[in-house]
Amino acid sequence: MPRLFVGLELPDEIASSLSSLRGGLPGARWTDPTDYHMTLRFIGDIDRRAAREIEDELAEIERAPVPITINGLGVFGGDKPHTIYASIAPNRALIELQAESERCLRRLGHKPDGRKFTPHVTLARLRSASVLDVADYLAAAGHFPQTRFTAERFALFSARETFGGGPYIVEAAYPLHERIAA
Repeated sequence: MPRLFVGLELPDEIASSLSSLRGGLPGARWTDPTDYHMTLRFIGDIDRRAAREIEDELAEIERAPVPITINGLGVFGGDKPHTIYASIAPNRALIELQAESERCLRRLGHKPDGRKFTPHVTLARLRSASVLDVADYLAAAGHFPQTRFTAERFALFSARETFGGGPYIVEAAYPLHERIAA
């Protein structure tokens, strides 16, 4: 039974740049740069038949390439920090692609994702990291320069059933291209 999600890949040069932020935070388990991605919609564990239906439904999405801007670092968890991430600035094309993937899954009978869509790339998962250590890390590394790229495709990924999920495998990829007027 695969664990699936819809997401965007990061170009190798962006992943390499983000990987320079690894280290210097006690209690952090750093994501392998080959697993950096931006999740549009987590699906979860499903059977092979449902996975094929999802692949077919996602193939119907027609969207233009999506501009992506990584604009800093952040932490999820507040007083109990659990994730360090690179923040992605929301934009109309990105929000529409995420909403379209959500609609595809709902058409197939999947329940809505209960979490608010917050575009980001997970850099590290934290175990027992202190708020002070996280604040010190962000103060030192948080001035990551704004980085831009254009996503030319989105993908259906599978993940292992482990803490952190990786390695991630692209099961199907869908091009993003300008629509040709008929």
